[in-house]
Amino acid sequence: MNLLSDRDAYIDSFTEFIGESPTSYHAVSTIVQQLSALGYVEHVEADEWQQLQPQGRGFLRRDGAIIAWRAGAQIDAASPVRILGSHTDSPGLMLKPQPDFTSHGWAQAGVEVYGGPLVSTWFDRDLAIAGRIVTTDGREHLVKTAAVARVPMLAIHLNHELGHEVKVDRQRHLQPVIGMQGASVLSMLAQQAGVTEADIAGADVRFVDSQPAARIGATSELFAAPRLDNLSSVFAGLVALTETEPAAGTISMLAAFDHEELGSMSRSGAHGPLLSDVLARLRSGLGAGTEDVARAIANSWCLSADAGHSVHPNYAEKHDPHVQPLAGHGPMLKVNAQQRYASDAHGAALWRRCCEAAGVVTQSFVSNNTVPCGSTIGPMTSAKLGIRTVDVGVPLLSMHSARELAHVDDLHGLAAVTASFFAGA
Repeated sequence: MNLLSDRDAYIDSFTEFIGESPTSYHAVSTIVQQLSALGYVEHVEADEWQQLQPQGRGFLRRDGAIIAWRAGAQIDAASPVRILGSHTDSPGLMLKPQPDFTSHGWAQAGVEVYGGPLVSTWFDRDLAIAGRIVTTDGREHLVKTAAVARVPMLAIHLNHELGHEVKVDRQRHLQPVIGMQGASVLSMLAQQAGVTEADIAGADVRFVDSQPAARIGATSELFAAPRLDNLSSVFAGLVALTETEPAAGTISMLAAFDHEELGSMSRSGAHGPLLSDVLARLRSGLGAGTEDVARAIANSWCLSADAGHSVHPNYAEKHDPHVQPLAGHGPMLKVNAQQRYASDAHGAALWRRCCEAAGVVTQSFVSNNTVPCGSTIGPMTSAKLGIRTVDVGVPLLSMHSARELAHVDDLHGLAAVTASFFAGA
């Protein structure tokens, strides 16, 4: 089935992808399974890599990040790359070390806030626990429970101010309940992995919303789901990569990094050496010299795809008064004078060409001057590699909520435009 030509099939497949990807580690595992089934060859960092061949395809995974590539025909040492850059992580609640404790007969789990979640949205949701544990023998185990936890909000009868304003103490108020005295989150994780609690040496585990993604709205045109920021971009890049033949003489690449919500400063983040190392090793295999590398970089492009903001109907004053992107009106070109986004005029022209080639409408996003925007992997990718970069993304409502909202046309449109980008538009 070609998902690029069937919006509804694309959304169905994306729904499955979100369900299978509660954490960055699960997202990478899911992508690896799909790539391997299509003949992509895994490259291991500690092994010697074979030369990339025309129309060759492969991938490298590192923790919660993955880089996958597909070569076009007639590649050589100076072949440019076309990169779809994205990130696999989302804000939320991370399990602390020694997490099990009991308070007034309730078994709870200690958590630390990861990134910048909209913490009020994490109350009174049925939460699963997911991530990876590493046992004392060094083996890694992916784990995911059913819904087992909840962060309970205080009843309004006990604090009438809750009807007007919610003030959350992140240490006292966000610790989930997992049962009654004697329940243990470590015991549940051990059971999931088929090991004992004593075997667990370390855990990168978080609480995740267990409610499945769903189409909603008067005509099912809206899509409500956790982690749309930024699995919407990861999945678009994956589908475009696997269903699109790269332009002759080019290499298409999906770069899905971890830890963007923390600033990307990690070995699997965009600020680390992962992408530059992969590019260097691929070019080395092609026999590239200094001149070849410089020519390749000059002709390369990166689409930094990360979710953005649709104008909010209840808070329109928070947006620019004239540039007001709306869900259903196409994926956005993101612009910022402070270079929080990497887009420039040449990037805007490339994006417009790709949208026209895909038959997808587009719109722009710029911040209200009194409401500074966040940033993406775009500026750091451009600065580290010297590759021209343009920031784009799907408009959302409720970004960084436990459950975000997008339009199905925009989600599918981003994949279609990315495909035209890989095809050389």
